[in-house]
Amino acid sequence: MSSLRNAVSRRAHKERAQPSSRKKFGLLEKHKDYVERAQVFHKKEQTLQKLKEKATFRNPDEFYFRMIKTRNVDGVHKLESNANKYTPEELMLMKTQDMGYILQKLQSEKKKIEKLTAVLHSLDNQPSNRHVYYAEDREEAKEMQFLSLKSEMVPTSNDVSSDIKRKTAASYRELDARRNRVSQLEKLYMDMALQKELQKKGRKRKLREDEIVSPTSKAVYKWRPERKR
Repeated sequence: MSSLRNAVSRRAHKERAQPSSRKKFGLLEKHKDYVERAQVFHKKEQTLQKLKEKATFRNPDEFYFRMIKTRNVDGVHKLESNANKYTPEELMLMKTQDMGYILQKLQSEKKKIEKLTAVLHSLDNQPSNRHVYYAEDREEAKEMQFLSLKSEMVPTSNDVSSDIKRKTAASYRELDARRNRVSQLEKLYMDMALQKELQKKGRKRKLREDEIVSPTSKAVYKWRPERKR
């Protein structure tokens, strides 16, 4: 029976459109549109109700430090700027501590490079372990030659296993990486030292390109001489 019921043609019920006299109000609102609009309305209503409850039961003695560190701009709380949070003396101290840390890392990297270079140098320049023997006649020379062939020989670079070669190549890559890190740390240390000197008191100016004796890509400053008491 269900198959026969579905076989019978039925009229397609269409949703009612907006009457021609109300075309200026746009599309006719359907039930699903009303449900969505009602949900948004009730959500806003509940949010306002919660805010009213919080304002009603607020503790008048409640205090947060952010209350005095913010200002109201167009109804929005904004934090005060922390540009002048530290004094020049405190900034100088922090800059000195940063430079000390960079210098410590630089010295540590240099020591590791020296140690790694010494190890690789000893691997590349292995002793030949050659000995010179003097024989009285040809028979004694042949006997010495036979004994030297039987003795254990020092392995050459061709006899070294692939595992040792791979570790040696990795050590060379590590050495190159550490050298690049040292150059970067030295550049960073010099820049920080220059910034520290610029923060100190004293009249100074940046030299023009035609005033620099040795051309360089970095900025060069000149301090005016001051008489020390």
